[in-house]
Amino acid sequence: MAESMRGLHRTCRCAEVTEQMIGSTATLMGWVQKVRNIGGVIFVDLRDRSGIMQLLFENDERGVNSADFEKAAGLRSEFVIAATGVVEARGGEVNKSLATGALEMRVKSFRILSESDVPPFEVKEDSKTRDEVRLKYRYLDLRRPDIQRNIMLRSKVAMLTRQFFAKEGFLEIETPMLGKSTPEGARDYLVPSRIHPGCFYGLPQSPQLYKQLLMCSGYDRYIQIARCFRDEDLRADRQPEFTQIDMELSFVDVDDVIDVNERFLAFLFKEVLDVDVPLPIQRITWQEAMDRFGSDKPDMRFGMELHDVSDIVKNCGFGVFTGALEAGGSVRGINAKGQGGMPRKKIDKLVEFVRGYGAKGLAYIAIGEDGTVKSSFAKFMTDEEMSALISAMEGENGDLLLFAADKKKLVYDVLGALRLELAEQMGLLDKNEYRFVWVTEFPLLEWSEEENRFTAMHHPFTMLMEEDIDLLDTDPGKVRAKAYDIVLNGNEIGGGSVRIHQDDIQEKMFEKLGFTKEQAHEQFGFLLDAFRYGVPPHAGLAYGLDRLVMLMAKVDSIRDVIAFPKVKDASCLMTKSPSEVDEKQLEELHLEIRKDTEAAQE
Repeated sequence: MAESMRGLHRTCRCAEVTEQMIGSTATLMGWVQKVRNIGGVIFVDLRDRSGIMQLLFENDERGVNSADFEKAAGLRSEFVIAATGVVEARGGEVNKSLATGALEMRVKSFRILSESDVPPFEVKEDSKTRDEVRLKYRYLDLRRPDIQRNIMLRSKVAMLTRQFFAKEGFLEIETPMLGKSTPEGARDYLVPSRIHPGCFYGLPQSPQLYKQLLMCSGYDRYIQIARCFRDEDLRADRQPEFTQIDMELSFVDVDDVIDVNERFLAFLFKEVLDVDVPLPIQRITWQEAMDRFGSDKPDMRFGMELHDVSDIVKNCGFGVFTGALEAGGSVRGINAKGQGGMPRKKIDKLVEFVRGYGAKGLAYIAIGEDGTVKSSFAKFMTDEEMSALISAMEGENGDLLLFAADKKKLVYDVLGALRLELAEQMGLLDKNEYRFVWVTEFPLLEWSEEENRFTAMHHPFTMLMEEDIDLLDTDPGKVRAKAYDIVLNGNEIGGGSVRIHQDDIQEKMFEKLGFTKEQAHEQFGFLLDAFRYGVPPHAGLAYGLDRLVMLMAKVDSIRDVIAFPKVKDASCLMTKSPSEVDEKQLEELHLEIRKDTEAAQE
């Protein structure tokens, strides 16, 4: 039966007990991790968020009375107890894996504050329990020491972020959750209005427009740890609701934004992980990133860079290569050093892998340790052509050369993904190594086949490189943006841009995106109106806090650093949301569920 806390006061957490406290009395509270009853002595591992402390129960003049000893014998995992006793040096073997492994507490009295049913899985570090079960009982999963460390690390990152930017003169300002829906980009989550029938708020995909308005209002430097929402398909590093470290600065250009953020990252990683981030952080352009790594978020922890061999093979006898080039495409390859002895079955699996990215196949040259060459296309090449190709790929004995030939974008996608897959197989991805890189000068626009128009690669308010202004009329696809992403170990952890603050450029930008003046004002009128009253040059950046903490915690999914995450279909297994609502609520919101929707759900 549960007892009350009357008269009790916790003196410290479990892992805060130190050798200096030996001989003193302490009161600890927490969850029972494990019980070991060896006859006249009962050992209990007591757990709280700080760690574990071993409790010793004995029925004698130095320990507990008979009633408490009998009660202790009935303890089970996840019971919540309070225990008062004397801290002693551990009598048995020291547990070096615990901070308190040399100590124990001889219990004088204790209370059972709450009993527990048998949990559906054991609360322990590195649980192998299926994700579906863990997330259904997330309140139990959150008791696991590794998950608790992640959540506490996240809290520390948020605290230090506020501390750093406050010292840099940033003001923390909250922006609205209920705003105007702006469908350009990902889908909005919509909130129906009861007071305004047929009208909807949009939950923010980011505070973008509001933070630009704050610059118009003269607040100069803004920061917010902001909740954001996007109705999009999920992956391991995506959630329908997520958190940004969001900032905007006035009277700045690219270098100013990069400077303050490099110092922030150096400060954060030193304080949290004791990792030194060398400054300045390397910068490469978007085009260089694509040409060298096949990705605009390159993992810089290893080489295996792309080689453009189009000129080498343009007149060869292999139709796959020449056909791709004649169609305006590209032929590129990567050199997997030391993998020349890879079995054919494993190479075939790589072929299947790249087909998942749209490739029709994968050509290869395997060079044996003795210099013998095996190739999937050797019969179409002369010895001279093969030798020139191997030389261009910097091929040596023991290497495996892999090639993709198709449209340039597809070749980038295929080899960029293949490069990461091989690095994983070859053990080149060290989670203890942190390699940052800035990717700059993104394309301003990208062509949408679906909409048959240009769309903004970032958003409609991104400033273009001044030297490319004339290209906006003549060749919009070649215009570069004053945009920048900060990438860590192949993950984009943040991105931003300088914003357009000149009326004529903003008007031309809307025109290239297919907006009429009326459409632009309908969606963004409040911002455009604000720009008529004196707008400073401004720029900003936002980090994905969840993804940043995921990398700092060395875990593979942001679900392990979010207290209550959703699963892939955007549902919560614990609360069983989203769920149907009462008919009265629908009536108040002037909503009606269509019958065909009901049938589809059934």
